[in-house]
Amino acid sequence: MHRLRHGDHGPAVAEIRGTLSTLGFLHNGAAVVGRDPVNGSQWIAPDAVFDHHLDSAVRAFQQQRGLLVDGVVGAATYRSLKEASYRLGARTLAYQLSAPLYGDDVATLQTRLQDLGFYPGRVDGYFGPQTHEGLSSFQREIGISSDGICGPATLRSLDLLGTRVTGGSPHAITEEESVRRSGPQLSGKRIVIDPDLGGDATGALLQTPNGPISEAQILWDLASRLEGRMAATGMETFLSRPQNANPSPAERAERSNAFDADLMISLRCATSSSPHANGVASFHFGNSHGATSRIGQVLSSFIQREIVARAPLQDCRTHGRTWDVLRLTNMPTVQVDIGYLTNDSDVKTLINPRNRDIIAEAILIAVKRLYLLGQDDQPTGTYTFKELLAEELAKADPA
Repeated sequence: MHRLRHGDHGPAVAEIRGTLSTLGFLHNGAAVVGRDPVNGSQWIAPDAVFDHHLDSAVRAFQQQRGLLVDGVVGAATYRSLKEASYRLGARTLAYQLSAPLYGDDVATLQTRLQDLGFYPGRVDGYFGPQTHEGLSSFQREIGISSDGICGPATLRSLDLLGTRVTGGSPHAITEEESVRRSGPQLSGKRIVIDPDLGGDATGALLQTPNGPISEAQILWDLASRLEGRMAATGMETFLSRPQNANPSPAERAERSNAFDADLMISLRCATSSSPHANGVASFHFGNSHGATSRIGQVLSSFIQREIVARAPLQDCRTHGRTWDVLRLTNMPTVQVDIGYLTNDSDVKTLINPRNRDIIAEAILIAVKRLYLLGQDDQPTGTYTFKELLAEELAKADPA
């Protein structure tokens, strides 16, 4: 869709105004020209203007939904607006391979099923195989057709039953137990490394003393350095794409799910309209429904701390987001934005191969810290790859 921002006008802006008004983010009535006498819904002027009230409402919505807060309604924000407008019962919900269903109605269904003990997954608003299985199990339990379709009969049954499960998110508990059970050794851990871009999508072109290097080359090189270090410890690694391809985030997630990985680490570079924006930031799945990948949150924190302690990059902290690469992966996933290519200092850091070595080592050490569960740990920024490798090899071969 065409990106809409402050100063634009037209029917598409009217649609956005109407949605945000319904969701309670926009209380300015300047663009309202009437109300439906039956249900009280507002009529928005068809040539509505994207004014400062709407800009503030869009930013508030983006903040709440874990999106990039820029006041611009692009594809991701528009899709999230559509998802937020769905209420449970307004449409029939079912698992569809060709046209997957997303929305707050799906998230509400997942929460209901989770409260009743039938859905141990993440409340992410995506009607996937796990939601289908949980819904079918619920239907079998209460004696209605177990077709995995949420229609009127299923909704009535959900409304009649109360909560059975209390005391924390089953998904968070499952993630944490999986890490605890797998033990502190890195050998055998399955990790997906996801470098951005690829193929014809080369990104920014940067000048170095040894000639130009593209954004895609920087990310591929960093991924290769990380993969080599992980493989040396006995970890099983998998790149989310070949060097000559640029799959969509959903395709990257699908390939990673097929690998049945323990973790996924996605590598990106950032840009900004301001040359002063700089630093490294890490992201994990987290949304406005209160759902968070607990292990993703912990790992992103470790990665952030290790990189900042070792490399000359500003700490831009960790954040919960709902991007597809975080949302559609079954395993805990972290996205690391390793610096701004629009900032001279960050560019100087990233074009230096030695610094890419340092960042790769920092990420590996962070993964090790995750599996140590706080035991036999060392101060941030002091644990080296050489020490880690010697320790891993010694425990793998005690003799």
